[in-house]
Amino acid sequence: MKTENLPLQSNGLSFHVKCWLPDEVPKAVVQIAHGMAEHIERYDRFAKTLVNDGFAVFGNDHRGHGKTAATKEDLGFFADKDGWKLVVEDMYALHLLIKEKYPDLPVFIFGHSMGSFLTRRYIQLYGEGLDGVILAGSGGDGGILAKIGVQIVKHEVKRKGKRGRSPRMNKLIFGKFNKSFHPNRTEFDWISRDVKEVDKYIEDPFTGGVCTASFYYDMLSGVQELHRMENIQQTPNNLPIYFLSGEKDPVGNFGKDIKKVVNLYQNSGVKDISYKIYKEARHELLNELNFDEVTQDIIFWLQERLNIN
Repeated sequence: MKTENLPLQSNGLSFHVKCWLPDEVPKAVVQIAHGMAEHIERYDRFAKTLVNDGFAVFGNDHRGHGKTAATKEDLGFFADKDGWKLVVEDMYALHLLIKEKYPDLPVFIFGHSMGSFLTRRYIQLYGEGLDGVILAGSGGDGGILAKIGVQIVKHEVKRKGKRGRSPRMNKLIFGKFNKSFHPNRTEFDWISRDVKEVDKYIEDPFTGGVCTASFYYDMLSGVQELHRMENIQQTPNNLPIYFLSGEKDPVGNFGKDIKKVVNLYQNSGVKDISYKIYKEARHELLNELNFDEVTQDIIFWLQERLNIN
């Protein structure tokens, strides 16, 4: 296998793109949409596992993340306006680059956490061009608390400015996540049972930081938007969707919200939708103790969809 960094421009911004390629012609492409306050290099182990099975893997650092962020001040900031919409468009720009390189291959998207929510919006706009999506570490719309959060963050943007950091919003969104894992060893026990992976997350300069006020507004309002029934109904009925979640993942409300979201898609007419909840697993399934089980399930699902088509 080989790895490459590719140039990508979208909406006037240059992106860090990484691809992992098998030595032979790939059987399909998996595009990765990473989560909040992280970056594509964290998916190296997963990507190499897919490549060993004959898949090509592409992923970019989202705007305001990883090596796409031009300066430290750009980390955790999407844009002055329409940030969420722009990130979805950036994902489409990468899709076009993939199709330019492999016009005849099936393309799937794997989205984790924030990347899963972005992917769910993506398929409402561009789903016809995909062969399936895998959504890990996803969740629901957050209910009334999320609606209140949008109003709070509007005031926070006025108070702090669009680029001002917002520890208040960070605490409001993530503050309760660690409470189920007492006694806490770190602030991030909720992401994985694997202490080595948690420590790597803490030590990584590109992960776990407090984002800007406008970022939290973009994300919260973006999640609200994609959950509107008229938008959910824009998801192609024939698009295969696979939800993966940890039984102990607070983002998915410990499995409860995943089942509700699956019902939403079923009620909107999506025909091929399935989910799996992993016992005792936490938020980052690709950095969990049962990594091998999760990746084998993903490969099996991908292979099934390729066989059907």
